[in-house]
Amino acid sequence: MTTLRSLLIVSCIAWSLPAQAETPKPKNQKPNPEAAGDASKPKRYAPGPDLEVQAGVPQGKLEGPFLFHSKVIENTTRKYWIFVPSQYTPENPACVLVFQDGARAINPAGVLRVPNVLNNLIARKEIPVTIGIFVTPGERGEEYPDSIGLKNPNNRSVEYDSLGDAYPRMIVDELLPEVGKRYKLRQDASGRAIGGASSGGIAAFTVAWERPKEFRNVISLIGSFTNLRGGHVYPELVAQAPNKGLRVFLQDGIFDNRNPDDLTKDWYLQNEAMAGALLSQKYDLLYVTGEGGHSDDHGGALLPCALQWIWRDEPGVVKPKVDPAVAAKLLRPGGAHEQMSQPKPKK
Repeated sequence: MTTLRSLLIVSCIAWSLPAQAETPKPKNQKPNPEAAGDASKPKRYAPGPDLEVQAGVPQGKLEGPFLFHSKVIENTTRKYWIFVPSQYTPENPACVLVFQDGARAINPAGVLRVPNVLNNLIARKEIPVTIGIFVTPGERGEEYPDSIGLKNPNNRSVEYDSLGDAYPRMIVDELLPEVGKRYKLRQDASGRAIGGASSGGIAAFTVAWERPKEFRNVISLIGSFTNLRGGHVYPELVAQAPNKGLRVFLQDGIFDNRNPDDLTKDWYLQNEAMAGALLSQKYDLLYVTGEGGHSDDHGGALLPCALQWIWRDEPGVVKPKVDPAVAAKLLRPGGAHEQMSQPKPKK
Protein backbone atom coordinates (compact mmCIF):
# COMPACT_ATOMS: atom_id res chain seq x y z
CA MET A 1 0.00 0.00 0.00
CA THR A 2 1.48 3.33 -1.04
CA THR A 3 1.36 5.89 1.75
CA LEU A 4 1.58 9.66 1.86
CA ARG A 5 5.07 10.65 0.63
CA SER A 6 7.86 9.03 2.63
CA LEU A 7 5.64 7.61 5.34
CA LEU A 8 7.81 6.45 8.21
CA ILE A 9 6.73 3.02 9.44
CA VAL A 10 9.15 1.42 11.85
CA SER A 11 9.17 -1.69 14.00
CA CYS A 12 10.24 -1.74 17.60
CA ILE A 13 13.41 -3.63 16.67
CA ALA A 14 14.63 -0.41 15.04
CA TRP A 15 14.35 1.69 18.17
CA SER A 16 18.07 2.39 18.24
CA LEU A 17 17.97 4.17 14.87
CA PRO A 18 17.15 7.89 14.66
CA ALA A 19 13.88 8.72 12.92
CA GLN A 20 14.23 10.44 9.57
CA ALA A 21 11.66 11.18 6.93
CA GLU A 22 10.69 13.80 4.43
CA THR A 23 8.61 16.45 6.17
CA PRO A 24 4.91 15.87 5.37
CA LYS A 25 3.03 18.93 4.15
CA PRO A 26 -0.71 18.28 4.54
CA LYS A 27 -1.84 21.92 4.43
CA ASN A 28 -4.22 22.71 1.58
CA GLN A 29 -3.95 19.17 0.34
CA LYS A 30 -6.71 16.61 -0.03
CA PRO A 31 -6.04 13.15 1.44
CA ASN A 32 -4.44 10.73 -0.99
CA PRO A 33 -7.18 8.15 -1.72
CA GLU A 34 -4.56 5.45 -2.11
CA ALA A 35 -3.17 6.32 1.30
CA ALA A 36 -6.56 6.66 2.93
CA GLY A 37 -7.92 3.43 1.51
CA ASP A 38 -11.41 2.36 2.53
CA ALA A 39 -11.99 4.12 5.88
CA SER A 40 -14.64 1.52 6.74
CA LYS A 41 -12.05 -1.25 6.92
CA PRO A 42 -9.42 -0.49 9.58
CA LYS A 43 -7.38 -3.47 10.74
CA ARG A 44 -7.29 -4.77 14.29
CA TYR A 45 -4.13 -5.40 16.30
CA ALA A 46 -3.82 -8.14 18.90
CA PRO A 47 -2.00 -7.47 22.20
CA GLY A 48 1.46 -8.95 22.47
CA PRO A 49 2.75 -11.12 25.32
CA ASP A 50 4.06 -8.16 27.33
CA LEU A 51 0.47 -7.00 27.86
CA GLU A 52 -0.33 -10.26 29.66
CA VAL A 53 0.44 -11.35 33.21
CA GLN A 54 3.57 -13.49 32.90
CA ALA A 55 4.35 -16.44 35.14
CA GLY A 56 7.35 -15.86 37.37
CA VAL A 57 7.33 -12.08 36.94
CA PRO A 58 7.16 -10.14 40.22
CA GLN A 59 3.88 -8.24 40.36
CA GLY A 60 3.74 -4.67 41.54
CA LYS A 61 0.78 -3.28 43.44
CA LEU A 62 -1.91 -0.98 42.07
CA GLU A 63 -3.16 1.42 44.72
CA GLY A 64 -6.35 3.44 44.51
CA PRO A 65 -8.53 4.84 43.27
CA PHE A 66 -7.89 8.08 45.14
CA LEU A 67 -10.12 11.12 44.71
CA PHE A 68 -8.40 14.35 43.74
CA HIS A 69 -9.72 17.92 43.72
CA SER A 70 -7.62 20.36 41.74
CA LYS A 71 -7.19 23.99 42.71
CA VAL A 72 -5.93 24.83 39.23
CA ILE A 73 -8.90 23.26 37.42
CA GLU A 74 -11.57 24.31 39.85
CA ASN A 75 -14.87 22.59 40.54
CA THR A 76 -13.69 19.21 39.25
CA THR A 77 -13.18 15.81 40.82
CA ARG A 78 -11.02 13.06 39.36
CA LYS A 79 -9.62 9.68 40.30
CA TYR A 80 -6.09 8.41 40.11
CA TRP A 81 -4.24 5.16 40.75
CA ILE A 82 -0.60 4.54 41.63
CA PHE A 83 1.28 1.51 40.32
CA VAL A 84 4.28 0.62 42.48
CA PRO A 85 6.65 -2.02 41.05
CA SER A 86 7.92 -4.70 43.39
CA GLN A 87 11.49 -3.52 42.69
CA TYR A 88 10.83 -0.04 44.10
CA THR A 89 12.84 1.01 47.16
CA PRO A 90 12.62 4.44 48.84
CA GLU A 91 16.41 4.77 48.68
CA ASN A 92 16.26 5.02 44.88
CA PRO A 93 13.75 7.52 43.43
CA ALA A 94 11.74 5.89 40.67
CA CYS A 95 11.09 7.04 37.14
CA VAL A 96 7.56 8.26 36.54
CA LEU A 97 4.99 7.42 33.88
CA VAL A 98 1.81 9.52 33.97
CA PHE A 99 -0.97 8.14 31.78
CA GLN A 100 -4.18 9.96 30.89
CA ASP A 101 -7.63 8.28 30.87
CA GLY A 102 -6.35 6.30 33.80
CA ALA A 103 -9.33 3.97 34.19
CA ARG A 104 -8.89 2.69 30.64
CA ALA A 105 -5.12 2.48 30.94
CA ILE A 106 -5.31 0.07 33.89
CA ASN A 107 -8.31 -1.93 32.64
CA PRO A 108 -7.15 -5.59 32.70
CA ALA A 109 -9.61 -6.40 29.91
CA GLY A 110 -8.59 -3.41 27.79
CA VAL A 111 -5.97 -3.03 25.07
CA LEU A 112 -3.41 -0.95 26.99
CA ARG A 113 -2.94 -2.83 30.30
CA VAL A 114 -0.11 -0.53 31.28
CA PRO A 115 0.58 -2.12 34.71
CA ASN A 116 1.22 -5.49 33.04
CA VAL A 117 3.63 -3.87 30.60
CA LEU A 118 5.51 -2.17 33.42
CA ASN A 119 5.74 -5.41 35.41
CA ASN A 120 7.18 -7.36 32.47
CA LEU A 121 9.65 -4.79 31.17
CA ILE A 122 10.96 -3.82 34.61
CA ALA A 123 11.49 -7.50 35.47
CA ARG A 124 13.66 -7.91 32.34
CA LYS A 125 15.44 -4.61 33.11
CA GLU A 126 14.42 -3.27 29.70
CA ILE A 127 13.13 -0.12 31.37
CA PRO A 128 14.10 1.42 34.73
CA VAL A 129 12.04 0.98 37.88
CA THR A 130 9.00 3.13 37.12
CA ILE A 131 6.03 4.24 39.17
CA GLY A 132 2.87 4.63 37.13
CA ILE A 133 0.30 7.34 37.83
CA PHE A 134 -3.01 6.79 36.05
CA VAL A 135 -5.32 9.77 36.21
CA THR A 136 -8.81 10.29 34.85
CA PRO A 137 -10.09 13.53 33.37
CA GLY A 138 -12.11 15.69 35.70
CA GLU A 139 -15.83 15.41 36.34
CA ARG A 140 -17.40 18.78 37.04
CA GLY A 141 -18.72 18.95 40.58
CA GLU A 142 -17.74 17.61 43.99
CA GLU A 143 -18.27 13.93 43.21
CA TYR A 144 -16.96 11.34 40.79
CA PRO A 145 -19.89 8.92 40.30
CA ASP A 146 -19.06 5.23 40.04
CA SER A 147 -21.44 5.12 37.09
CA ILE A 148 -18.79 6.84 34.92
CA GLY A 149 -16.80 3.62 34.82
CA LEU A 150 -14.77 3.61 31.59
CA LYS A 151 -16.77 6.44 30.04
CA ASN A 152 -15.43 9.95 29.59
CA PRO A 153 -15.93 12.39 32.48
CA ASN A 154 -17.65 15.56 31.36
CA ASN A 155 -14.63 17.88 31.58
CA ARG A 156 -12.37 15.67 29.45
CA SER A 157 -12.36 17.68 26.25
CA VAL A 158 -11.90 21.00 28.05
CA GLU A 159 -8.83 19.65 29.86
CA TYR A 160 -7.30 17.44 27.20
CA ASP A 161 -7.99 19.24 23.92
CA SER A 162 -7.28 22.79 25.08
CA LEU A 163 -3.86 24.34 24.67
CA GLY A 164 -2.28 26.32 27.48
CA ASP A 165 -0.80 25.65 30.90
CA ALA A 166 -3.83 24.80 33.05
CA TYR A 167 -3.67 21.01 32.65
CA PRO A 168 0.17 20.94 32.82
CA ARG A 169 0.05 22.94 36.08
CA MET A 170 -2.44 20.49 37.53
CA ILE A 171 -0.18 17.53 36.68
CA VAL A 172 3.17 19.06 37.61
CA ASP A 173 2.31 21.35 40.50
CA GLU A 174 -0.50 19.39 42.16
CA LEU A 175 -0.68 15.71 41.24
CA LEU A 176 3.03 14.84 41.24
CA PRO A 177 3.63 16.46 44.65
CA GLU A 178 0.60 14.57 45.99
CA VAL A 179 2.03 11.22 44.85
CA GLY A 180 5.47 12.36 46.03
CA LYS A 181 4.17 12.36 49.60
CA ARG A 182 3.92 8.57 49.37
CA TYR A 183 6.82 7.63 47.10
CA LYS A 184 10.20 8.97 46.02
CA LEU A 185 9.96 10.15 42.43
CA ARG A 186 12.60 11.30 39.98
CA GLN A 187 12.64 15.09 39.67
CA ASP A 188 14.55 15.34 36.39
CA ALA A 189 12.74 15.59 33.06
CA SER A 190 14.58 12.59 31.57
CA GLY A 191 13.21 10.37 34.34
CA ARG A 192 9.62 11.30 33.60
CA ALA A 193 7.31 10.20 30.79
CA ILE A 194 3.73 11.14 30.05
CA GLY A 195 1.36 9.38 27.68
CA GLY A 196 -2.16 8.99 26.48
CA ALA A 197 -4.40 8.06 23.59
CA SER A 198 -6.60 10.24 21.38
CA SER A 199 -7.33 13.44 23.31
CA GLY A 200 -5.13 11.98 26.04
CA GLY A 201 -2.28 11.97 23.52
CA ILE A 202 -2.47 15.68 22.80
CA ALA A 203 -2.88 16.33 26.54
CA ALA A 204 0.33 14.42 27.23
CA PHE A 205 2.16 16.43 24.60
CA THR A 206 0.81 19.69 26.00
CA VAL A 207 2.20 18.87 29.46
CA ALA A 208 5.70 18.28 28.08
CA TRP A 209 5.47 21.21 25.65
CA GLU A 210 4.53 23.62 28.43
CA ARG A 211 6.81 22.08 31.08
CA PRO A 212 9.85 20.58 29.30
CA LYS A 213 11.99 20.99 32.41
CA GLU A 214 9.68 18.54 34.19
CA PHE A 215 8.84 16.10 31.36
CA ARG A 216 11.08 15.13 28.46
CA ASN A 217 9.37 11.93 27.27
CA VAL A 218 5.99 11.78 25.48
CA ILE A 219 3.93 8.84 24.24
CA SER A 220 1.05 9.89 21.97
CA LEU A 221 -1.24 7.20 20.54
CA ILE A 222 -3.75 8.29 17.85
CA GLY A 223 -3.28 11.79 19.24
CA SER A 224 -6.03 14.35 18.61
CA PHE A 225 -3.84 17.10 17.17
CA THR A 226 -6.95 18.41 15.48
CA ASN A 227 -9.27 21.37 15.62
CA LEU A 228 -11.41 20.28 18.55
CA ARG A 229 -10.24 23.13 20.76
CA GLY A 230 -7.42 24.55 18.67
CA GLY A 231 -4.94 21.65 18.77
CA HIS A 232 -4.47 21.75 14.98
CA VAL A 233 -1.99 24.64 15.41
CA TYR A 234 0.60 22.44 17.11
CA PRO A 235 2.52 21.50 13.91
CA GLU A 236 3.05 25.17 13.13
CA LEU A 237 3.99 25.97 16.74
CA VAL A 238 6.49 23.11 16.84
CA ALA A 239 8.02 24.06 13.50
CA GLN A 240 8.52 27.69 14.54
CA ALA A 241 9.74 27.23 18.13
CA PRO A 242 13.25 26.23 19.22
CA ASN A 243 13.74 22.55 20.01
CA LYS A 244 12.62 21.96 23.61
CA GLY A 245 14.58 18.74 24.02
CA LEU A 246 11.59 16.39 24.02
CA ARG A 247 11.67 12.71 23.08
CA VAL A 248 8.41 11.77 21.37
CA PHE A 249 6.86 8.41 20.46
CA LEU A 250 4.07 9.13 17.98
CA GLN A 251 1.63 6.51 16.68
CA ASP A 252 -1.34 6.72 14.33
CA GLY A 253 -3.21 4.72 11.70
CA ILE A 254 -4.07 5.57 8.11
CA PHE A 255 -7.69 4.73 8.92
CA ASP A 256 -7.83 7.13 11.86
CA ASN A 257 -10.67 9.66 11.70
CA ARG A 258 -10.41 11.18 8.19
CA ASN A 259 -12.01 14.44 7.08
CA PRO A 260 -11.39 15.41 3.43
CA ASP A 261 -13.60 18.49 3.87
CA ASP A 262 -11.65 19.94 6.80
CA LEU A 263 -8.01 18.92 7.00
CA THR A 264 -7.66 20.48 10.45
CA LYS A 265 -10.04 17.75 11.66
CA ASP A 266 -8.26 14.89 9.87
CA TRP A 267 -6.50 12.87 12.59
CA TYR A 268 -4.13 11.06 10.24
CA LEU A 269 -2.97 14.15 8.35
CA GLN A 270 -2.55 16.13 11.55
CA ASN A 271 -0.35 13.37 13.01
CA GLU A 272 1.64 13.40 9.75
CA ALA A 273 2.03 17.15 10.16
CA MET A 274 3.16 16.73 13.77
CA ALA A 275 5.76 14.17 12.72
CA GLY A 276 6.99 16.47 9.99
CA ALA A 277 7.25 19.45 12.33
CA LEU A 278 9.10 17.44 14.98
CA LEU A 279 11.51 16.09 12.40
CA SER A 280 12.11 19.53 10.92
CA GLN A 281 13.23 20.74 14.36
CA LYS A 282 15.36 17.62 14.90
CA TYR A 283 13.42 16.25 17.86
CA ASP A 284 14.18 12.73 19.06
CA LEU A 285 11.18 11.09 17.39
CA LEU A 286 9.90 7.59 16.74
CA TYR A 287 6.85 7.75 14.45
CA VAL A 288 4.90 4.56 13.82
CA THR A 289 1.87 4.15 11.59
CA GLY A 290 -0.27 1.19 10.71
CA GLU A 291 -3.62 0.31 9.19
CA GLY A 292 -5.61 0.86 12.36
CA GLY A 293 -8.50 3.19 13.00
CA HIS A 294 -9.29 5.44 15.94
CA SER A 295 -8.62 2.68 18.43
CA ASP A 296 -6.11 2.05 21.22
CA ASP A 297 -5.33 -1.49 20.04
CA HIS A 298 -2.33 -0.69 17.83
CA GLY A 299 -0.90 1.70 20.41
CA GLY A 300 -1.40 -0.92 23.09
CA ALA A 301 0.44 -3.53 21.05
CA LEU A 302 3.31 -1.08 20.58
CA LEU A 303 3.43 0.24 24.15
CA PRO A 304 6.31 -2.04 25.19
CA CYS A 305 8.32 -0.74 22.21
CA ALA A 306 7.47 2.84 23.17
CA LEU A 307 8.68 2.43 26.74
CA GLN A 308 11.83 0.56 25.69
CA TRP A 309 12.63 3.33 23.22
CA ILE A 310 11.79 6.19 25.61
CA TRP A 311 14.20 4.91 28.27
CA ARG A 312 16.76 3.24 26.00
CA ASP A 313 19.70 5.22 27.41
CA GLU A 314 18.83 5.04 31.10
CA PRO A 315 21.66 3.55 33.19
CA GLY A 316 21.24 -0.17 33.83
CA VAL A 317 18.66 -0.93 31.13
CA VAL A 318 19.36 -3.72 28.66
CA LYS A 319 18.51 -3.79 24.98
CA PRO A 320 15.38 -5.94 24.50
CA LYS A 321 15.66 -9.25 22.69
CA VAL A 322 12.79 -9.00 20.23
CA ASP A 323 12.05 -11.71 17.69
CA PRO A 324 11.68 -9.85 14.37
CA ALA A 325 8.74 -12.06 13.46
CA VAL A 326 6.93 -11.01 16.63
CA ALA A 327 7.69 -7.34 15.98
CA ALA A 328 6.46 -7.65 12.42
CA LYS A 329 3.26 -9.33 13.56
CA LEU A 330 2.49 -6.38 15.82
CA LEU A 331 2.64 -4.10 12.79
CA ARG A 332 1.04 -6.51 10.32
CA PRO A 333 -2.45 -7.63 11.32
CA GLY A 334 -3.64 -10.86 9.75
CA GLY A 335 -3.74 -10.59 5.98
CA ALA A 336 -2.94 -6.88 5.90
CA HIS A 337 -0.07 -5.57 3.83
CA GLU A 338 2.04 -2.71 5.08
CA GLN A 339 5.15 -1.17 3.69
CA MET A 340 7.75 -1.37 6.44
CA SER A 341 11.02 0.52 6.39
CA GLN A 342 13.85 1.19 8.79
CA PRO A 343 15.41 4.63 8.36
CA LYS A 344 19.19 4.82 8.05
CA PRO A 345 21.07 7.16 10.35
CA LYS A 346 22.58 10.24 8.78
CA LYS A 347 26.35 10.24 8.43
